Amino acid sequence: MKLIFERSMPGRGCSILPPCDVPAADLTGFEREKELHLPEISENDISRHYTELAKQTHGVNDGFYPLGSCTMKYNPKVNEAAAAFPGFTGIHPLQPASTVQGCLEVLKQAEELLCEITGMDGMTFQPAAGAHGEFTGLLLIKAWHQSRGDSKRTKIIVPDSAHGTNPASAAMAGFTIVNIPSSPDGCVDLEALRKAVGEDTAGLMLTNPNTVGLFDKNITEITRIVHEAGGLCYYDGANLNAVMGIARPGDMGFDVMHLNLHKTFSTPHGGGGPGSGPCGCREFLIPFLPGPRITDENGQLSLHSPETSIGCVKEFYGNFLVVVKALTYILMLGKEGIPEAASNAVLNANYMMHGLSDLYDMAFEETCMHEFVMCLEKLKHETGASALDVAKTLLDYGIHPPTMYFPLIVHEALMIEPTETESRETLDEAIAVFREVYARARKDGEALHQSPSTTPIGRPDEVTAARKPVIRYQF
Repeated sequence: MKLIFERSMPGRGCSILPPCDVPAADLTGFEREKELHLPEISENDISRHYTELAKQTHGVNDGFYPLGSCTMKYNPKVNEAAAAFPGFTGIHPLQPASTVQGCLEVLKQAEELLCEITGMDGMTFQPAAGAHGEFTGLLLIKAWHQSRGDSKRTKIIVPDSAHGTNPASAAMAGFTIVNIPSSPDGCVDLEALRKAVGEDTAGLMLTNPNTVGLFDKNITEITRIVHEAGGLCYYDGANLNAVMGIARPGDMGFDVMHLNLHKTFSTPHGGGGPGSGPCGCREFLIPFLPGPRITDENGQLSLHSPETSIGCVKEFYGNFLVVVKALTYILMLGKEGIPEAASNAVLNANYMMHGLSDLYDMAFEETCMHEFVMCLEKLKHETGASALDVAKTLLDYGIHPPTMYFPLIVHEALMIEPTETESRETLDEAIAVFREVYARARKDGEALHQSPSTTPIGRPDEVTAARKPVIRYQF
């Protein structure tokens, strides 16, 4: 399809403005040195352009979207309606606290409920996304060690199955990364962890359930080992959707964590945002949280910043409307609905894994949590059809591909997370598609190299696209 700039025609537009009724300002000296490149286009063409774009995208509203480790689930529209209330959208972050008591109550109540769900004692909503929350949590760990004069703790332990943002966030916070291997069962190798900890250990970063979809049976032993070495334990909340309302990171021994409100608690994510990655912590870390924080003084909510705060990590209070959506989601589901959603996410993943395990090799055979990982190394060796080929072929069936080649500890990996919002009928249809693609690979694996064949764009040259990206329109 044409870019919107290619649809542009000089002099064309869609705005009809009345004559100016105020004196014209003299802007001499403030003119642009170069022409501002904006498309000149009619309303009719604009409407058709974005409608065509919508037809060529695939989201949760279009079909099955089993993107592992991302929890791309359907989000109720009531949350969008709540976030659109004028009382939430028509405010300004600099107006007096006395005039936005309802908005402050949203932040206060969301903090209390999310702390109850996670086992934390305090939370900031400033971080704009998950990795931003990681960075904030690591700054809290750093500030705590420094407050005790313990400057020798410079290392963060990260398992080899971790999300790539974990070591990146730790490095940005000024730590040295210590990578430890997984054991054959896909969980943390306890002996490797014991050898890695020491007087220079600042903390451990861990996701539980982990990246291969397993709940680490040694989780309390893991946090105990780190604590006995003098380090703190950081919980990556990317996979909390599997255990929310059932198991709490605070009870597992974690001291600080982040949540992805834009995954677990219902805000559509992808395409760059908006996101929210609030950072929660135990009581002893609260003095270091970013300010301002909300306090209740005789029923009047106000804002203050702790004297020992690490400072702001984002302007004002974070992406407020995302918090409105998350609070709506939590209140709608309630105490019974939140663990039910988590249980259904686990049920759906195990149902789908069981429906495919007689054909596809599973990276780990035991019961999974919210996601499972298939290893297509044998299939590629015997048929020539790789995990990439299978993923691309799924597009022809209207299914978004699962996560490919991650985690790195599984060769030819496909990671599948159906989430709790998919029906049994949808899962059965998806299982049938995966089985048909497997049969096609066995019959003629080379043919899958040409997939997809029914989408607006076929198989792109991904190597060239990565090495020589065209990222701007040449006028």
